[in-house]
Amino acid sequence: MMSSQESKQRMEEGRIYFPNDPEIVKKQFACMEVMYEYNATHAAEQEKRASLLPKMLAEAGEGCYIEPPLYSNWGGKHLHFGKGVYVNFNFTAVDDRDIYIGDYVMIGPNVTIATAGHPIEPSLRRQGMQYNMEVHIGNNVWLGAGVIVLPGVTIGENSVIGAGSIVTKDIPANVVAVGNPCRVLREIGEHDRKYYYRDREIDLPIE
Repeated sequence: MMSSQESKQRMEEGRIYFPNDPEIVKKQFACMEVMYEYNATHAAEQEKRASLLPKMLAEAGEGCYIEPPLYSNWGGKHLHFGKGVYVNFNFTAVDDRDIYIGDYVMIGPNVTIATAGHPIEPSLRRQGMQYNMEVHIGNNVWLGAGVIVLPGVTIGENSVIGAGSIVTKDIPANVVAVGNPCRVLREIGEHDRKYYYRDREIDLPIE
């Protein structure tokens, strides 16, 4: 039988392990307490939300905001936010391993970022085994509504992931990518510096 220490080490190394180990579950539940408190806040309690974020997340840069409810396996313990991150309603972070989110990232409603997976081999799944792979989201990325990002994925800076996309592989920087599985549609370019939506021209200065 695998010890709690061995299970914890394997979890952190991305190896298959038993996530239902009693010591792991005990620590996991303790980390979720602040998340429950955050989710119970009212809209007018902005100062309280701001004070809870650094307690809840592994890193919380200046100006971050999460619109409750947040759903997180570890209560945000493995979520690393840069500055100016905005997260809309119903964000699900399967954060059994670290999720790194850069500066000024925008996350639409009902987005899921998952680090956890399960072996294809049925006998291993029957035993409840799991593995975890880090996810990296670069600066200025926009994840549209309903996007799902799978374990081990990296999304390059400035890229836009279209609503409803399922990101199964790495996406480079400075592109628009859409679909299931998510694929690069085009590069971000001069057209985007002139129009913000179809034929509607940008009428404010670009910094």
